[in-house]
Amino acid sequence: MTNPSETRGHERRLADFIRQNHAAIVKEWIDFARTISPASDKMTKLALQDHVVDILGFIADDLESAQTARERFDKSRGVGPPENPFSESAAEVHAALRLADGFDIDQMVSEYRALRASVVKQWVAHHQGLAATDVEDLTRFNEAIDQAVTESVAHYTKTINDSRNLFLGVLGHDLRNPIGAVSMGAQWMERSGITNPKQAKVVSEIRTAAGRATQILNDLLDLTRSSFGTEIPVVKTKIDMVALCQEIADELRAIHTDRDFEVTHDGDPTCSCDAARLGQVLSNLMGNATQYGDREQPITVRIVGNDPDTVTIAVHNMGSPIPTDTQKLVFHSWMRGQDVSDESEHSTHLGLGLYIAKLIVEAHGGEISVASNEQTGTTFSLRLPRS
Repeated sequence: MTNPSETRGHERRLADFIRQNHAAIVKEWIDFARTISPASDKMTKLALQDHVVDILGFIADDLESAQTARERFDKSRGVGPPENPFSESAAEVHAALRLADGFDIDQMVSEYRALRASVVKQWVAHHQGLAATDVEDLTRFNEAIDQAVTESVAHYTKTINDSRNLFLGVLGHDLRNPIGAVSMGAQWMERSGITNPKQAKVVSEIRTAAGRATQILNDLLDLTRSSFGTEIPVVKTKIDMVALCQEIADELRAIHTDRDFEVTHDGDPTCSCDAARLGQVLSNLMGNATQYGDREQPITVRIVGNDPDTVTIAVHNMGSPIPTDTQKLVFHSWMRGQDVSDESEHSTHLGLGLYIAKLIVEAHGGEISVASNEQTGTTFSLRLPRS
């Protein structure tokens, strides 16, 4: 004979169960949230449970609302009915608080997995079997959880993206402007004709330091873009690669008056590319060759345009080779190919130059590679499509 209490429990719908047992559900969920370290180490019980009660309330209300099959399908993918554009859902608020508390997105999603498991486990424990309405409730419950997860993840991601854009704005404007002002001031003083040798040296060092700071800023800006999956922007125009390489060589020759740069070409040297971005790559490669190469040997840049579809540029220097193991990693961020004896020579470099160069070349649809050994020296090669 069936126990009447068991029958009443069996007939109770999931929405009622959630409302009547939310304290036990929340407790089990808090116990799980406390295992997420170090994000939860200093969080209070109130902070851990923040909006879970509201989320459970949303789920219970959702279970009792009339919905078409299409509406249920959309909700499970986070496309719920229009909300008040000036208010946030409990799931969105929960995402904002978890981000502020230091939870990463995987930890936040794991909370929903724990909430799902807690509700299902406790509810099933009150049943001897599942009726057709129970299966429907479980399906609707999972769709509601999926909607909450989607809302939380979307809000978390949007907040991160907004922070990224703010960071890029600070790098691109708030820091670039004062650095540019320092550089322009130093250039103006140089043009004014400083006769005191010590003062002239200080002004020259200020201008050089501002230039290095600008390069570091540019590298960090590009690294931030790439870290968030944003391709480095390029604006292509038809240019003469020989002229561009010669221009970069002339700039470096003016700084390193004791070094010899040779630019040669064979075939058609024109291709469609972003001159400023590619100049950044060439400046990095030639600068590295100047820094690490044999001072008694020339730095050569050869442009080959015999292929109708591609142009190849090779920057070569003699000197200590890049170790074989390092060659496999040299285009990764924070890596340097070689060391120099004087730390001051590269103290302002972050090891991002070749990584950024690779990103720029790939944004052009090209390839960059390195070959280095004791006998033939070091050669960095760029292979760029003409169009």
